[in-house]
Amino acid sequence: MNVEFKNINKHFGPVHANVDINLNIQSGSIQGILGENGAGKSTLMKILSGFIQPDSGGIYLDGKAVLIDSPADAIKYGIGMLHQDPLDFPPMRLIENFIVGQRGGLVPSYKETIKEFKELQSRFGFSLNPEAYVDTLTVGERQQLEILRLLWMGASALILDEPTTGISAQQKEKLFAALKILAEQGKTIIFVSHKLEDVEILCSKVAILRKGYLVGEVPSPYDTDQLVEMMFGKVISLGDRNTVAQNDVVFELRDLFVEHYPLKIENVNFQLRSGEVIGLAGMEGSGQDVLLRACVGLLRPVSGKVIVKGKDLTNKNYLEFMQNEVSFLPASRLEEGLVPGLSLAEHFTIAGEEKKGLFIDKEYFREKAENMIDEYHIIGRSDSTVESLSGGNQQRAALALLKKSLSIILLEHPTRGLDIESAIYMWGKLKERCLQGCSIFFISGDLEEILQYSDRILVFFSGHVSPPLDAATTSLEQLGQLIGGKGWDQVFEIKENYESNANT
Repeated sequence: MNVEFKNINKHFGPVHANVDINLNIQSGSIQGILGENGAGKSTLMKILSGFIQPDSGGIYLDGKAVLIDSPADAIKYGIGMLHQDPLDFPPMRLIENFIVGQRGGLVPSYKETIKEFKELQSRFGFSLNPEAYVDTLTVGERQQLEILRLLWMGASALILDEPTTGISAQQKEKLFAALKILAEQGKTIIFVSHKLEDVEILCSKVAILRKGYLVGEVPSPYDTDQLVEMMFGKVISLGDRNTVAQNDVVFELRDLFVEHYPLKIENVNFQLRSGEVIGLAGMEGSGQDVLLRACVGLLRPVSGKVIVKGKDLTNKNYLEFMQNEVSFLPASRLEEGLVPGLSLAEHFTIAGEEKKGLFIDKEYFREKAENMIDEYHIIGRSDSTVESLSGGNQQRAALALLKKSLSIILLEHPTRGLDIESAIYMWGKLKERCLQGCSIFFISGDLEEILQYSDRILVFFSGHVSPPLDAATTSLEQLGQLIGGKGWDQVFEIKENYESNANT
């Protein structure tokens, strides 16, 4: 299916999100859409998928003008969108999610649907159990389910919005292989991302948006510096690594044993120093999130101790960890990190450390929200609801809500959905906290991010946890091998020596 945008314009109040966009995407191609946060990428894709309508301009499919008023219209025309946060129902089984949204009034044969599901997933090397519940799946597996569902419903064009955020390298390889197969079959793939490496690997052509404008199209092979300059209007540099760790121990795990089916993480001994940044690396589902949640009282350990600034907080709840200046920012923004329906000003009111009393000073918190919007470069207003923000702006808002008086911050994918410039800026804000003595634990699927910003690294593989590795002397290749399960014999020897030294 050939997809064409003609003179697309879209306003949100005073914000001109898409400005006269003209773009033609050929059938059987994998088209990249690049741009910084707030560039208009998601807006354009939501117009194509029927979630919102343009103020002016039109969509043409195979040369014919179409009116797409809803996602149901979009799938009727053969357009399906895979969102950054999969739109599924976690309490339901895969096969029940699979048939959601099917056309027609009759419920399909359960046995026949199971057969079709298995046949469809076998084409792409997926191995999903249709009887499993969605809440047992990783993000990558939920993406696989959504792709299968859209194809089963007849999608000829697939839109993928930041699909590699929060999935493992192995799952990314499987996703890319599936997309290439679909393109070979004549499907149109639209790949929306801010990750240059992903676009360079996968896409035959890329369109770059900046501040609502289509600034150009570039065919492969790509010049990375050129793409960055088109995205931001300037060249971006990661900067130098810097270390601000001090000697004071602010956090300690002693013989920690955590069990969260199907994983067991045993005998973790570790000390975190004031101002230190610790990166947790591993394939999704290897145990990083389990350990992180046990460190803030969201999971109870089977045995062992969690010590915060000399105080035993083992088996305490999250509220007590917060009262001891420990905060946690989860990866699932709208499910756990933010409250849909509430504005930014209301979020800052809830999170406020000051102005406590019987009455809420709405004007004070509105002004505070506006100041934080400026400071964190959030594209939105104080009265904007969080669900109305782009994914990257939701992440900036969640980070802005972290209290100033924190000793330890634990984060899952802190730059999830952020473009390069925003990620660098955000790490600058986190490192400012480190200079004040705050320590950071963070999970990331981006190994370069872990190596760039960590002082030490803990590697996870099937529930095993490595001793701390010095980030400055660890290579990308070494880290990749450990995450893939290679070289662990040497790691266990290092761990025994580390624990022996810690005990003496």
